[in-house]
Amino acid sequence: MGTRASQWRGAFFLMLAALIWGTAFVAQSVGMDYIGPCTFNAVRSYIGGLVLLPLIFWNRRLQAGKPQEADPARGRKLLLGGGALCGLLLGAGSLLQQAGIQFTTAGKAGFLTALYIVIVPVLGIFLGRRPGLKVWIGVGIALVGAYLLSVTSDTAGGPAIGPGDLLVLLSAAFFSLHIIVVDRVAPQVNGVELSCVQFFVAGLLSTVLALCLEEPDFQGILAAWGPLLYTGVLSSGVGYTCQILGQRSVSPTVASLILSLESVFAAAAGWLILQEPLSPKEIVGCVLVFAAVVLAQLPAGRNKTEA
Repeated sequence: MGTRASQWRGAFFLMLAALIWGTAFVAQSVGMDYIGPCTFNAVRSYIGGLVLLPLIFWNRRLQAGKPQEADPARGRKLLLGGGALCGLLLGAGSLLQQAGIQFTTAGKAGFLTALYIVIVPVLGIFLGRRPGLKVWIGVGIALVGAYLLSVTSDTAGGPAIGPGDLLVLLSAAFFSLHIIVVDRVAPQVNGVELSCVQFFVAGLLSTVLALCLEEPDFQGILAAWGPLLYTGVLSSGVGYTCQILGQRSVSPTVASLILSLESVFAAAAGWLILQEPLSPKEIVGCVLVFAAVVLAQLPAGRNKTEA
């Protein structure tokens, strides 16, 4: 998957994505006070794509006059096809998550989304990737940590599963497929351009559903300008681009472990910004997730193939 230096660089991009996404749950929740989930995701996706256009034009000017790839038509086809598939998966995952947040707590949503920690390596087995023991141990530790960090008991004394939980759980499956597809496509195309294409496709999907299921309100969109700008520019434009750049040199299973830091950063942001206290159980959860990520980054032994 690349040199050790490129892998650490990729891990940094993925950690930055997790940091941005972890702090975005509040904005996503606040946005639901003004507009529906389909409208919210449509606008944030378009904003995410638009903020990347200047970077693409600037990069193309820098590349002008340099040797081009041998088959530009094939590269363009892969970019558009891969970007469309990434956009459909990302759009579906984001819509399900956004709809689920309306009916469940942010803590449960964070944990259920983090289940892609398990789904990604399982999918990798069917694609011929065999996670090593070290990675499976990291997956188990991160899963326990995310549970301690995110899930609290209900009034009956147990973590109930409601319709919102099921929607978020289904979104985790789509996010897992998105990670797998990005792993296949990102090393072969320009990462920023791939990210831009996926946002416009996700925005188009959300727009169609918004027109069918909701009544988009321009005044509501203006009222939600803060959450939309945060999630559009940072969570979409910067966060998912960091994911694509990071996965160019980091395997999908390790990437899912690093991205699970999203739940840790969400808890830390609540503590620092909103003065939400962390219980001892939540602190242990943070430590476990962080330890799992560090474990996954340790050098593997020879003759071991990790997904």
